[in-house]
Amino acid sequence: QVQLVESGGGLVQAGGSLRLSCAASGRTFSTAAMGWFRQAPGKEREFVAAISWSGGSAYYADSVKGRFTISRDNAKNPMYLQMNSLKPEDTAVYYCAARAFYSGVYDQSTTYDFWGQGTQVTVSS
Repeated sequence: QVQLVESGGGLVQAGGSLRLSCAASGRTFSTAAMGWFRQAPGKEREFVAAISWSGGSAYYADSVKGRFTISRDNAKNPMYLQMNSLKPEDTAVYYCAARAFYSGVYDQSTTYDFWGQGTQVTVSS
């Protein structure tokens, strides 16, 4: 099992920045990839970004490309999501996710095995 804990959410004005962290514990050696998803009120959970086990490959939703950066330092464990130029439409609960086995698909929530409890990000206009 892998336990994931997010932190770093909060309230920020439009144009501002936040950095989310995801700390993993348990059988972290079994994580093949990690990612971030978000869910706004009344909407379905959507893909934000993902990163391969090695950290060498990153994937982004079109809506955040150029503004968000996902990173991962295996030596220190946490995964980060640096969010710049935030917009009110980025407001959502952000979830960290991890999976145990390789898949060529990174943007589908069903391909992830472990989830954090979520952290709220609110962007005011």
